Amino acid sequence: MPEKKPDARQTQWLRGVLDLAVLALLAESGEGYGYLLLQRLADAGLPDMKAGTLYPLLNRLAADGLLSTEWRAGESGPGRKFFALTEQGRAVLAEQGPKWTEFAKNASSVIERGTGR
Repeated sequence: MPEKKPDARQTQWLRGVLDLAVLALLAESGEGYGYLLLQRLADAGLPDMKAGTLYPLLNRLAADGLLSTEWRAGESGPGRKFFALTEQGRAVLAEQGPKWTEFAKNASSVIERGTGR
């Protein structure tokens, strides 16, 4: 059976949390590059991301001072741009992460009441 694409509503949900999810993945791993982050997002159960969505986000987070970047030569292929959290990125995650978690918990509670779950 072919993999189901996320609908427009699910895409909106992802837009609301993607930056924090990327910051959290980098906090967990220490660093990463785009393709690896795409895989880790998919492994986490988030809808399949496209590079055209993730790379502009990574560049915006870097421009905002939340990520540092470093180009590294590839061992058996092209070089890769690695991303890591800056202290400012850690501070934003520490501040905004719990707020998002509380928001998601409250939204889930309302939806569960409405759907009878």
